[in-house]
Amino acid sequence: MCQHQPTCPSAESTDREAAHLVAHHPEQGWSLLCNGVLLFEDTGELLPDGQVIAPHRPLVTAQVATAA
Repeated sequence: MCQHQPTCPSAESTDREAAHLVAHHPEQGWSLLCNGVLLFEDTGELLPDGQVIAPHRPLVTAQVATAA
C-alpha cells in the first residue's frame, strides 16, 4: 500500500503508528494510515486484518504537593 520512500512500517510492526496519514477526520475521531491501520482518538486501533488493538493511553501519575 505504501508508496513512500523509505517505506512506512507495516500494520504488523510495533511502530505501525509512524506511517503517513492518508485521511484524517478529527470530527469523527479517526485517521487512516497508509499501511491500512485505522487510528481512533482514544488511541485504539483497527488493523487491516480486522484485529482490534485496545486503547493504550499512557498512565498519568498524580503528583501530590506536600507542605513543608
